[in-house]
Amino acid sequence: MNAMAQDGRAAVWAVVDSDIGPLLLAATDEGLVTVGFHATDTVRDKALDRLGSRLGTEPVHTPDSPLLTEPMRELGEYFAGERHDFGLPLDWSLVTGFNRQVLRELASGVPYGAVVGYGDLARRVGSPGAAQAVGLAMGANPLPIVVPCHRVVESDGGIGGFGGGLETKRHLLALEGVLPQPLF
Repeated sequence: MNAMAQDGRAAVWAVVDSDIGPLLLAATDEGLVTVGFHATDTVRDKALDRLGSRLGTEPVHTPDSPLLTEPMRELGEYFAGERHDFGLPLDWSLVTGFNRQVLRELASGVPYGAVVGYGDLARRVGSPGAAQAVGLAMGANPLPIVVPCHRVVESDGGIGGFGGGLETKRHLLALEGVLPQPLF
């Protein structure tokens, strides 16, 4: 396969360094479609195979693609503490139904430096009692950091789970001033 899907959408990817380790970024002509944590060769290859299967096209390694320029810049600014809101176009094609509804609410309704409980987020989308389903939606989020699932915590004050690992979640929450910066 080439970089063009049957519907004409290009899919490109690159790995960028960040304060939390290498991130896999993938984009289509619709916008950023994937942010993947811990993008070692093995993790990256598995994620790209899954992404290619879902998009119907093989993503092409194109680190200088204009489709990735803005995501790279905005993520760099975020990690430098200079950006609190992302203005990126997003390709939501990997998310449907309840998960899409929850992730869109999270992206628009939980600002930098704030947190929300799983149950509170479920109520916001009209599904009180669906806290576990919200947790599953967070775990399936293809756009972490940009769609800030790290800002979703347990109602009893616990940090909750995180696909990128708890240390990554703590780092992101500390960056946003929610948790104190580690001493070491």
